[in-house]
Amino acid sequence: MRDVTETKPVELLVCTTCRRGLPVEDDAQRPGALLHKALTEADLPQGVDLKPVECLSNCDQGCSIVLRGGPTRWTFVYENLNEADDVEIIVDGATKYLAAEDGLVKWRDRPEHFRKNCAARIPPIGA
Repeated sequence: MRDVTETKPVELLVCTTCRRGLPVEDDAQRPGALLHKALTEADLPQGVDLKPVECLSNCDQGCSIVLRGGPTRWTFVYENLNEADDVEIIVDGATKYLAAEDGLVKWRDRPEHFRKNCAARIPPIGA
């Protein structure tokens, strides 16, 4: 992996509408919104741009995030994330993704949750 100070920025998209199957009335208390809020307070590396998004259409699989980085990187969708327990896992995974020039972090180097809960792996636009 490269030094993250030399990398181009990447985006960390968080589905804020996720309810994780819970009957939540208050939008601000949705697990996805709480996950986004927790990540705004986390120690994300410089170069990771956190963005809230509405509905990633993965509603039955817990909270979902996307890591993407422009036309030369692979994009990943991860699922089954918890707003209270998985913030450090997301920070670790985003840090490793940022350092990988093409977005392909070696499988054994990915956080275990990312290895077991990858919903999609999308090739770069130019592939």
